[in-house]
Parts: sequence; C-alpha cells; structure tokens
Amino acid sequence: MRFTEGMWRLREGIRIDWMSNVERLSVDDDSVNLLLNKLQRHRGDTLNSATISAHVTSPLEGIIGVKLVHWAGQVGKGPHYKLNSSTSHTKIQHSEKTLKCGSGYLNLAIQTAPNEMDFVFSGTEGKLTGHSWRSIGYVGDQTTDKSRWEDGLFFERQGYMLAALDIGVGEKLYGLGERFGPFVKNGQTVDIWNEDGGTSSELAYKNIPFYISSKGYGVFVNNPGKVSLELQSERTTRVNISVPGEELEYFIVYGQTPKEVLTRYTALTGRPSLVPSWSYNLWLTTSFTTNYDEQTVTGFLDGFRDRDIPLGVFHFDCFWMKSYQWCDFDFDAEMFPDAGGYLRRLKERDLQISVWINPYVAQASPLFKEGKENGYFIKRTDGSVWQWDHWQAGMAIVDFTNPEACAWYCKQLQRLMDMGVDSFKTDFAERIPFKNIKYHDGSDPVRMHNYYALLYNKIVYEAMTSRLGQSQSLLFARSTAPGGQKYPVHWGGDCESTFEAMAESLRGGLSLMLSGYIFWASDIGGFEGTPPPALYKRWVQFGLLSSHSRLHGSSSFRVPWIYGEDCSDVLRDCVKRKILLTPYLLQEALVGYRQGTPLMRPMFLEFPGDLNTYTLDTQYMFGSNLLVAPVFSEEGTVTFYVPHTPEDNQGKWISWFDHGKSYESGRWYTEKHDFDTLPILVRPGSITPINPRLKVPQGDALDGLELLVNGILTAETVVDVVDPSKTHDTLKVIKIGPLGDDIVADYQNVKVVWVGR
Repeated sequence: MRFTEGMWRLREGIRIDWMSNVERLSVDDDSVNLLLNKLQRHRGDTLNSATISAHVTSPLEGIIGVKLVHWAGQVGKGPHYKLNSSTSHTKIQHSEKTLKCGSGYLNLAIQTAPNEMDFVFSGTEGKLTGHSWRSIGYVGDQTTDKSRWEDGLFFERQGYMLAALDIGVGEKLYGLGERFGPFVKNGQTVDIWNEDGGTSSELAYKNIPFYISSKGYGVFVNNPGKVSLELQSERTTRVNISVPGEELEYFIVYGQTPKEVLTRYTALTGRPSLVPSWSYNLWLTTSFTTNYDEQTVTGFLDGFRDRDIPLGVFHFDCFWMKSYQWCDFDFDAEMFPDAGGYLRRLKERDLQISVWINPYVAQASPLFKEGKENGYFIKRTDGSVWQWDHWQAGMAIVDFTNPEACAWYCKQLQRLMDMGVDSFKTDFAERIPFKNIKYHDGSDPVRMHNYYALLYNKIVYEAMTSRLGQSQSLLFARSTAPGGQKYPVHWGGDCESTFEAMAESLRGGLSLMLSGYIFWASDIGGFEGTPPPALYKRWVQFGLLSSHSRLHGSSSFRVPWIYGEDCSDVLRDCVKRKILLTPYLLQEALVGYRQGTPLMRPMFLEFPGDLNTYTLDTQYMFGSNLLVAPVFSEEGTVTFYVPHTPEDNQGKWISWFDHGKSYESGRWYTEKHDFDTLPILVRPGSITPINPRLKVPQGDALDGLELLVNGILTAETVVDVVDPSKTHDTLKVIKIGPLGDDIVADYQNVKVVWVGR
C-alpha cells in the first residue's frame, strides 16, 4: 500500500511515526529486544508519540527474523503459520554503538548510537539489505470508516505497520507466489491476497509473502493476512512492506546461491512432499462444461488406446456431480447409473482416477441440512450460516477450524476412496469471506482468508495419506499459502487458449517455483476457448515438459484427434518422451524433497554466475540437466539463450533430438522448429538417467535403465535410481567418474550412452 506522494509528502490523511533511535535494548542468550522511538532531541520527545518494539531472533541457521510491534495488547486470534526452529546457532555481540547478531554466514548489525538507528543485513559478499533512514514506522490512516471526528480526544485511525528494506543497484526480485505478470518483480505493487482472477491479471490464486533477491537472500513476511509490497514502486531504492494492524514480522533468509536460499526457506516453512510415480503420466479430464457420460468417456479412452497414446490418470471434472449440488460427493446417477462399476472398469484399464471437489456445499446438496444442523459451516456474526449464490446457489463453506466438520468432510472423501478414487482436484478456496463472519475456533477472518486454502489442502491431503499412505497421495490444487508445498501438486488455474496465455502460465509457474514449490502444471491447450491446432501442439510440447501434465479445457474437449491426427502424433511422442525420462524426474524430485529445489527451474536458479540468465522467462531448466525453450509462435520460431556453466570445459550443450548438434555457452540462438521438435538441450558434464523400455512411470526402473552422458566427467557423479513404488527411496546408487575420454559401454549392468563427444 502506498502512503507517500514522492519523497517528501504523505498522502492526504496519512500520518507516520518514523523510528530513528534505539532508546534501549536487552540481550538474551539467543535473541535481542529493542525499544525504538522517534528522533530524540530532549526528554520531552518521549511524550505523545509511538514506540515500536523490535524482537530479533534466528529460528534456523542462516535466517534472522525481526518482529516489530506497535501495541502489544492485541488479541492474537490466529491462524499462524507453523515454522520450524532450532537453537544454539546465534551469536550476539554488543559494543557501545553497535549490536551484532550472527547466524551462520548471515549477520545483522544495528547502530545503537543516539538518533543513528540503522539495520544492515550482510553475508559473505557484504551488505544484502537493511533499514536506513525512515524505513520503520507506524502508519495512521484517517481516511477509513474507523475515523470519526466526533470522537474528539479518542479519535482513531486505521493502523499499519510499515517496514522498508533497501534495494541495491541492479538488484532483481522474484517470487511472491504464482504471479502471471512480469517475471522480475521490480516496479510492481503486489498484494498478498488470494483471488480467483484467472491467469491474465495481477490477481493470483497462490500468494506467498516470500521474495528472493538476485543478491543472495530471500524475505519471508510471517503474516497470513493481507500483506502489501511496493517493490521499488513507491520508493525506487526500497521494498516497502505494510500490513494492517499492530505488528509485522519478517525473516531474512540467506544463501550463497539461490538454491541455498530455497533450501533454508523450505527448512523454515516445510519441505515439499513427494508424489507417486504414476502422477508423472498424462492426465485427461472431461473438461468443465462439456456434456459427457460413460459412453463419451469410454470413447475417449478407446481413442487413446487405439492411437497408442499412453494415459495414466482420468479426471472427472465438476459435473460428475448433479448440478446445484456441489459438493454432495455423489456421482450423478443419470449420467453414471453404475458409478462404482464404471470406476472398476476404468481401473481395469490401469488408470488412476481423480475427481473434482471444492470446500463448498450448495443448498440443494443433501449434505447442506446436515452441515447446518451440526455447525459445520462458516457462520455470520449473528449465528446464521454464511451463504451466497456465486458459483453454487445458496452455497455454504465448510469451517475447517471445527474438528468435527473436518471429520465429516473426510468421511465423504473416504466414501470416494472406497470406490477407487486415487486423487482429488481441490479447486477454489480463494473466495473466502472475511467480513461479518466467525469461525468455530475464533480465528481472525482476515487472517483466515489466505490461510483457508492451506487448511483445506491439508485436510484433504492428510485424509488421503491416512488411507493410501504418503507415497501414493497427491492433490491437484489451485490455491495455496506458505507451507502448501507439503501438499502437492498445484496447477496454474484458468488460462486462455492463446500463445500469450501459455507464456504467462510459464511465468506464473516459474514464480511459484521460486516460492518453495517443486511441482506445477498448466491446463494444456488453455482452459478458456478452443485452441487452434498449432497452439495445441506447442502447449502439448510444453506441458509434457512440466512436472505434471494434464489436458483440460472449459467448454471443449482436449482429446488430440479433435484438432487433427497430427496432434495425436505430437502428443504420443511427447508422452513417451516424458515416460522414458521417469528415472531422471524421480531423481530430481528427490533433490527437491531434500533441498527445496524445484523440477522446473528459472535459469538463474541453476546458473547464478551468468548475469544474462536473470531476466529469462521464456525458457527454463527441467531438472539440472535439460534446458527447455517452449515455442510460443505458430510458425515455430523460437529464440533462446545458452548459459555459461561451471562445466564449460567439459564439453558443449547438445540437442536432445540430434546428438551431433552442439551449442556454445554464452550465446543466443534463433531456430525454427516443426511440431516434432523444440529446443531441448543436454547440459555438458551431465549424466541423465533414462529408460526407453518403460511403458508407464511406475514400471521397473532398472530393466532398461540407461545413462545419457554428455561430455567429459572430471569429478565423480552420483546417480540415484529411485524406487517408483516408494519415491522417497532409492533402488540403486551409481557412482561414475571421473572418466575423461574413456568410453564405457556397460557400467554396473547399466548401459551408458555417450553423446556430444
């Protein structure tokens, strides 16, 4: 939120009490408490003005938190994000004019001399960020309904906590959840507030108050409510962070590489969970408003089988339930008279089954009366059920702060799992009211607006893990909040059927990958509209080089032959390529589980030493070894950059499709591709495990395993062959190298394929 008009003037009706002095401080074993106040000229300045208490802690090594509190008498209703912490890694030193707090290689120096208050966070390369002149303050806004002139002496203003963090020359900022606008966030205004806005606006389904800087640090704002950030937009040298209320807490997360920042951030908020291997296969849905029944669905499945297109998951979208009854968790008997039998028949085709759900219960649902009578829904302050007619007529919202409501909701999910359902698409959870309502546990409705999505996904995910086990559980979720990486997978929401929407989807996915998430998907072909054949084929190429791949639309089907049999050919090739990459994907996902490194990586995340990578948003690394540049044009022209790598002396990048074609590091290339190829480049000095014999991702990982080696190996390289049935475990660990120019045809009973020699 903007409070100023230029450097010198405040917006009309705004007052800010700026902190300029450390009045006093105390040091505990592992934390610091400071009392901050305004410029002090004489003792009279201590009267009639605000103070802010600052509490400095380090929850984990390499992370320092600062909690700023104006008034401490507020009721902390929650909810609160659950953060991990440890002890005995903080070093505190205090001299006459400076206080220093260190955690690993991260340090905070606070100037405590009179009227010289200054915070400086630094790492091994010097200053990262900090609070300079007029950067910590309490804001009073008298333009809101809260302010009443007739209250006289007791006149009140809406209060905000404001903390401004310095930005250096050339510094670039990223992340803040799945954002579809410019990939580099400098110059933007971002409100952390979940909304159902599609993919072509500044609104976002997945708002994460965490940004990562090109200077080697991240900032996490620990507040589930509405967090407003002015990223070099209000002040050109700062990120202004503001929250309504009386306190603001943020954490500086340090890393000597961007990957290390994500490792520490996910250690704080929760490591990502893994997903079953079958989920990497192709998903097909009924689409949203299309007409379908068992005969239609069976016809689609036969079409895939007859065209030899692998298919792993079939998803039933909203209208598997009767209209006006979402959610009643019952198959529409008119469309599916033998739902249980039909699901068994789908299982006989070796398909996993997914169904769409949301946390709403329409008034026409048989469950509405039961939920109302038992108090399972969010209520208005007068005790009535909160309802509206948007989406579903008279719908209520399940109150997941009520343990009995959670058990009741999970009981409905258990019925479906008993029928053979393997996964749930947890849609919506962004349209959560925050005015004139109350929750069962007394949670603050404003803080619950974003947090609700996290709670919703957690309840459903844990219902699945209790029945299926963690190794076989996953969601397909649209909304989320910090910590939601523990409940995968997430997809990009409602995009249009255009090349521009395909590009914005990639930007959104890459931004989410810089926010602690490792899995992501988009609606292949676009959700709104019907894609022309060229777009369909290009999105198929991109979608099958995403961590998860789902054909989905709104008012039109996404089976390929509708768009031409050549589309079937493209889809077949792309699916089979992804399946043979399964050993590689499982290995890279295991890295993400352990370290928080995503499968789809912005280029600078993998190559922070190449400054040319920091603005790239139309290409990405698929794992550590494969560069992917999707084609965003009908004619097939694509321009991409090949980065410098630490392995430049070990060979050249080579084409996945033509091993005789090489690329120089540090150069731009423009190519034209037909629909059977796109730029996929193999990194020099890399080993990529593949298995061309696999028919499904969950097949035998060792039978047919090959190691694709590009260039010279100058150091030992470890390959983890992950167990497809238990993706947390490895079947075999292969150590190769250094091997120089020696060609090995067989290594530990594994075929080695040398390329780029």
